[in-house]
Amino acid sequence: MKQLERLIDRIISRVNINLREFAFDVEPYVRKIIPLIQFSKFYAFYGLTPYHPLHFRFIQSSLAGSYFLGKCSVDHSILYKSDVRGDELKRKGDMFKFQDWDISLHEDEAIHIKDSYLIKNLVHNFSHDPENPEEFFIHNTVSTHFANIHGSPVEGCFLGPFSTVDLTTLHDCFIGTFSYLQVGELFHHMIEPGKIWIRSENAFDFSYQFSEEILDKYIRFETDKPPRGLFMDFIESRKGDFQRIFQVVDLEPYGSVASGAALSRYAVVKGKTRIGENVLVAQRAFLENAWLGKGANAQENCYIIDSRLEGNNVTAHGGKIIHGRLGEKVFVGFNAFLYGKRDCPLTIGNESIVMPHTIIDLEEPLDIPARHLIWGYIRNRRDLETHTLSLKSFSEIQGEFSLGPMHFQGSGLDFVKAFKHRIEHILEANGAYFDGKKNRGHAQMDQDISFNTIQPYPKGRLKGLYPSNSGLMKSEGCRFQNHCSQKTKRCLALSVTSDPEPSCVLPALSELLSMCWIGLI
Repeated sequence: MKQLERLIDRIISRVNINLREFAFDVEPYVRKIIPLIQFSKFYAFYGLTPYHPLHFRFIQSSLAGSYFLGKCSVDHSILYKSDVRGDELKRKGDMFKFQDWDISLHEDEAIHIKDSYLIKNLVHNFSHDPENPEEFFIHNTVSTHFANIHGSPVEGCFLGPFSTVDLTTLHDCFIGTFSYLQVGELFHHMIEPGKIWIRSENAFDFSYQFSEEILDKYIRFETDKPPRGLFMDFIESRKGDFQRIFQVVDLEPYGSVASGAALSRYAVVKGKTRIGENVLVAQRAFLENAWLGKGANAQENCYIIDSRLEGNNVTAHGGKIIHGRLGEKVFVGFNAFLYGKRDCPLTIGNESIVMPHTIIDLEEPLDIPARHLIWGYIRNRRDLETHTLSLKSFSEIQGEFSLGPMHFQGSGLDFVKAFKHRIEHILEANGAYFDGKKNRGHAQMDQDISFNTIQPYPKGRLKGLYPSNSGLMKSEGCRFQNHCSQKTKRCLALSVTSDPEPSCVLPALSELLSMCWIGLI
């Protein structure tokens, strides 16, 4: 595995150069964090649909257990059990609005990962960088366990476990464990662990800081050791349920999925679970005794256990709901941890907003009224006094406001409007409002997905790396013509001058990918 070790050296060197002003050495957090043998154990997989352009390029990289969809390229990088979703990338001719500018795209946007190491990450959405609208890039970056990179180009950064960067362009930044950032753009910043920071220039600034004592209980990260704490214990105790999903090729489909809904074959479903109309259940989601009403969703790394979601609920990447009953249109943000118990259930009323990275770990039953904003760390009814406000009251804030460890400045009305607008966008994009003909979204388009698997080198100096390919799949030069069927050749010829029918594309792409994986092209 000499080449894999050299690749790790290369990534460490690149990241350390970018973070030199902080005198931060990434090596103790990377070198032994994943045993090298793991990289040769797991296949990677690429999703094929009639709705997403095919382009998957990888060079001198390890992709163990990782999933890709849409236009992606990976150069000299390591992705371990990560999900890279390019299903909302911008297309050629789209107009990207930034402040007072309308920016036209000259080509399709693509995700480009280079000289980076991502561990169990979620990468999703499109770039919000007006200077690079055609490229969603992750360069010279180490991002550790269960971090989310959402609409956020990053360069020269370190992301701690369970951190989230959301709609933010980062350059040369250190993002601490369990921190959440949505601030637009950031250069040369060190963000301490447990900081929640949402800023819109000239509109609002929201911040909250978890104490060191709380963080130490739920998630801590020390050199030369994997992350530890209740978050990791919770996930590790359910890891075995995913093993069969990834080991078995031909799974029996789950029986009770309503019309318009999509259930990933890489999700775990257990117990008495109901999946209603237009529900989206993404890969690596975990459902057990879960009731998902019409238009609800469970995104990547979400866990919904012994809980009922009434409908049009958003459970964002990494959100966890246990022994909860959530009314209609409740939003649960990234990596939120809603931990009710059988004798201490959690109820949240309609249209409430649970902020990203909120921890609710109950020691008594709790009922949160409808249309409330919820943040921070909550154990009981007393904590609600300093960690919730009605949306109406929050909308009336103008100027500076503090409540417990939360500090806000600006327009509360703009803050609430921004959240509501985003929730509507997510529901629309996920197909929650599909009526059988109109408003098609991810839940409907993901019904027509198949997967091609990619295997690593099993031994030798390249063990753990994946055979490089050189890009897909326009027929310029057509060096693969000798290996293609006549039907595939006709489809490729059409792809140069027009858009062939999906019925032509999928078999052709499947044939080409198969040849890539076995080295014919």
